[in-house]
Amino acid sequence: MKGSEAPGQGPGYARIALLASGAMFLAILDSTIANLAVSDMHETFRGASISDFSWVITLYAIFFAALLAPAGRLADAVGRRALYTMGVGVFTVASLLCAVAPYLPFLLAARAIQGAGAAAMIPASLAVILFDTPPARRMAAIGLWSAAGSAAAAIGPSLGGVLIDASGWRSVFLINVPFGIALMVGVRAVRRSERVPGRFPDAVGSLALALGMGGLVLGVTQGSDWGWGTSRTLGCLAAGAVVLAYGVLRARTQPVPAIDTTLWRSRTFSLANVVSFFYGAALYAWLLCGVLYLVNVWHYSELKAGFVLSPGAVFSAIAAVGIGRVLGRRAGPRLMVIGGSLLIVGVGVWLVAVLPVEPHLVDLWIPTAAISGFGMGAVSTGVSTAAALSVPPAQFAGATGLNMAARQMGGALGIAVLASVLAGANISGTTAYAHVLLFCTVMAAVSGLAGLGLVLKPAPQPSAPATTAATTGTAAATGGEA
Repeated sequence: MKGSEAPGQGPGYARIALLASGAMFLAILDSTIANLAVSDMHETFRGASISDFSWVITLYAIFFAALLAPAGRLADAVGRRALYTMGVGVFTVASLLCAVAPYLPFLLAARAIQGAGAAAMIPASLAVILFDTPPARRMAAIGLWSAAGSAAAAIGPSLGGVLIDASGWRSVFLINVPFGIALMVGVRAVRRSERVPGRFPDAVGSLALALGMGGLVLGVTQGSDWGWGTSRTLGCLAAGAVVLAYGVLRARTQPVPAIDTTLWRSRTFSLANVVSFFYGAALYAWLLCGVLYLVNVWHYSELKAGFVLSPGAVFSAIAAVGIGRVLGRRAGPRLMVIGGSLLIVGVGVWLVAVLPVEPHLVDLWIPTAAISGFGMGAVSTGVSTAAALSVPPAQFAGATGLNMAARQMGGALGIAVLASVLAGANISGTTAYAHVLLFCTVMAAVSGLAGLGLVLKPAPQPSAPATTAATTGTAAATGGEA
């Protein structure tokens, strides 16, 4: 058949892995690297308030989370290479617009567009690496992809500090441009998926999902600033929940739905989304809590704090790559998630008990960062493996979009809890940070409990091309599970 292809054929594994990991790295990096840029922006936009600058972070998070699920479904219509190119292209152009923004509203609009581009990059990147990787190497590929995301989340603060210290806040966005161009050039080596007319997902349902998810993330993110009992917060949460529910219900009746609800018939996929939500809540709050603790309690500079966080990122990447490559086929996602969660819980309990006011870098911080980072890499790889490999190849992108959306929603909740705990607290003492770490520990424990059900039954590899499966419906949507 014209345009057909079989998994595992095409460009070399190293090139495919670099393309997929590069997109993942950039998308996650920009959810953290801009945090330190906010204070430097005061020199450029003097008339703006702190709450105005917070939208530089919030808008990216909202559009990123809101569009992940609809973007995953777009791969069925335009193909994984086209979605990848579109996502990276939008992200790169928006990054350039952020870097040259003459006034704050322009920057905020560009950040929203950048978040939309990142939302397309995530599912497209994993679909590229999974479809174009032989089945025997897919767990290792997911480990590398997860390692890129874990490293980006933790490296963001230190890299942002270096760039801002050297060249100002605009360099935080400008650095994306050459890498984005390189990815767009490199993806040309990936062969096109066959494009079939009429496979675009339901537009009304896609809009409902995006608005609903965006409303929920907005309400959770701004709740601590607006007040949890105010009409704005409650209105966002209620409207978001209603519109999101409508989008999900509408998807059950559409020939080409905005999300493939049949994915949830897979017990493993459903549990992977639960794991992602609670892990995201633990991960995002844990990382931000670490930065704030080092700056406000140990009185480190933001640049030094960023570098001190680096060991956790290194061990997270080592765990993701090593577990995916060496232990993936033997351990399976369940053991990865449970083992990783136990490491995070153990470190969390220890830190809550002994969190010191005085710096203890060598004898406390580095060992706990290494252990917790290893645990985070294991959980990230395990849950990504479970979500992706519990569905057939034609549904890789859609499944990845839903799973990452769950993690982003959890992350928004985690940041909101952190903001609420620290609001009005003595941020130069350890009590408030211990409470945040206790929340993270509980979330990691719930994630591990949900991981008990992650029994992966690999989806059978179809003899027909995967692109054909994508165009003839979702016959094997459950991924071989009931």
